[in-house]
Amino acid sequence: MKNARAVVMLIVALVAGIAAVVSASRWLAQQSSSSVKQVVVAANDMDLGQPLGNEQLRVVSWPAGSLPPGTFDDPKALQGRVVRASLQKGEPILESKLAPTGTKGGLSAVIAEGKRAITVRVNDVVGVAGFALPGNLVDVIVNTNEDSKSTNNSSISKIVLEKILVLAVAQQVSRDDTQPKVVNAVTLEVSPEQAEKLDVARSVGTLSLVLRNQVDIAATATGGATKGTLLGTPAAEPAAKVVMVSAPASTAKVHRHVAAGPARQRDCIGVLAGVQGSMECF
Repeated sequence: MKNARAVVMLIVALVAGIAAVVSASRWLAQQSSSSVKQVVVAANDMDLGQPLGNEQLRVVSWPAGSLPPGTFDDPKALQGRVVRASLQKGEPILESKLAPTGTKGGLSAVIAEGKRAITVRVNDVVGVAGFALPGNLVDVIVNTNEDSKSTNNSSISKIVLEKILVLAVAQQVSRDDTQPKVVNAVTLEVSPEQAEKLDVARSVGTLSLVLRNQVDIAATATGGATKGTLLGTPAAEPAAKVVMVSAPASTAKVHRHVAAGPARQRDCIGVLAGVQGSMECF
């Protein structure tokens, strides 16, 4: 009897232990499944403007508590979408890093709404020794001749555009590379009005790019630099302007001479008598 009772107690304890293990396993599984979610990430490195496909995507488990907003859990929802920012392998695909639905791949996908892309020819000097890279901000300087009689068509350099985003250098659009690249063309993102100014600027003179700090967004107002301002030469005085004034009809005609400018002003009167004339100044 005692042996039978011991066997029964052993069986009951074994069943209770198995039930406890199964219950604990189910609880742990529920907790682990609720603490992670499925997230679509990049299967490899991708440049901006690249369309997404099955080969660029994979699904991983991600802690639910640290999940960023705008993620996707189904790769089918990302088919054909275009990335507007570079992605690293294993980085979650976010809506904020994608171009609008229906956008085709290429550089046009990363142009901001209301902006345009225009390419200018550069060299190792104009392109800031190759340090003007995609994602950088630059100012545009034009050097041309100032059409003015007082300055005798002197050369002037003037900043015509500020805080212009570099979209691409040559055919390179990646914003992760920090190594300088000496190229012969730079593509800039501008507004339609800025595109018109830039097109005129490169037709009337030579262009230079000025690299600026990406966090420096303050606008500056300059009057431009000429040979006179560079050497400290005083501005030339404007030439005197002669205005002819006819007197009332009579035996003599009177003409008044007016000298304009900062020099001492003198008044002259011309007297005509027949074919003889004289000039009196005071």
